[in-house]
Amino acid sequence: MTNRPLPQPDPQSAPYWAAAAGGVLTVARCARCERYTVPPDVVCPHCGSGTPNFTFTPVSGRGAVRSWTVVRQSFLPGFDADLPYVLVDVELAEQSELRLIGRLLDGPDAPLRLGAPVRVAFEHPSADIAVPAFELAS
Repeated sequence: MTNRPLPQPDPQSAPYWAAAAGGVLTVARCARCERYTVPPDVVCPHCGSGTPNFTFTPVSGRGAVRSWTVVRQSFLPGFDADLPYVLVDVELAEQSELRLIGRLLDGPDAPLRLGAPVRVAFEHPSADIAVPAFELAS
């Protein structure tokens, strides 16, 4: 358990957080064009539909590192004990330019490189919340 701020699911994001709690990464998918979007909005950025009826669809959680940063100073309460940590910008395998940012659980000394393969993993800041993160794939 941690004293980090926890996600507060709302009606739109509740399916995402429920899936994460079960160890499944989901991404919003437009019902009209079937393209993935992170995060979902009121209009699909791919087809322009004003009624995209996004559904959270399971994805593989595999991807490649596009960029990263090492966080050495905490600007939010609850993260001081984790310093330093790495945030990675990952392009998910399911769709070109489908990107998700998350913590790299391998730590700041991990042998990162552009294009490094990663897979989803989950942090558990509380008993009923899981937050998607990544780890290097071997």
